[in-house]
Amino acid sequence: MLTFTEENYIKALLKLTEEVGVEAVGTNELAAHLGVKPATVTDMLKRLKEKQLVSYEKYGKVSLSVSGRSLAIDVLRKHRLWETFLCRCLGFPWHQVHEIAEQLEHIQSNELMDRLDAFLGFPQIDPHGDLIPSKDGVFQVKPKRTLSMLAATQSAVLIGVGDNSAAFLQYVDAVGLQLGSEILVKRIQPYDALIEIEINGKTSQVSQKFADQIFVDTPPQRDEISDVGLDVEGDL
Repeated sequence: MLTFTEENYIKALLKLTEEVGVEAVGTNELAAHLGVKPATVTDMLKRLKEKQLVSYEKYGKVSLSVSGRSLAIDVLRKHRLWETFLCRCLGFPWHQVHEIAEQLEHIQSNELMDRLDAFLGFPQIDPHGDLIPSKDGVFQVKPKRTLSMLAATQSAVLIGVGDNSAAFLQYVDAVGLQLGSEILVKRIQPYDALIEIEINGKTSQVSQKFADQIFVDTPPQRDEISDVGLDVEGDL
């Protein structure tokens, strides 16, 4: 059985590799993600390597082993099912559920999680638009497009967020966005790439940093139209 900290580490590795599309990450990147010192990460990686959960050599990059990936997927599934339950059944706002789910994800009962999954109707995405792994460990993340990739005059639908922190999600709420919202990019400032967007008739200005964390889906026909003669202000 793994400790809570060990589960947090392998879950972080799963998110930093498969959800971004890379095979391995550096210890500094993992440390930054977890908010700990690189030396602390190094010590933990040694323990995880001894348990054959990661592939790691000193000063090299780290990746999950087959067994490590399987365990990480299980932890992530629990986390996202609990987030869904908290939002859908208990009425928690999406900016509060991440921290609570961080505690609940360490419950060991597989029967409880299977019953929770069935009770929720086997959801495929959580309240933040993230994919929920299946009971059988199926977890195939597709490349995502961000708001910052759009050009002026393009429209898209919000399908997820890259930052689950309370501060960011409250900012998203303040802008007037939620999953399923249609976003129109009205203008992109040539100087600092500040993006002017419209949601339900309301206009807001957001930064590139913000837009990088907003995942969108764009109808193919709109992409094809936008590829021909982009607005000059859309060239970043």
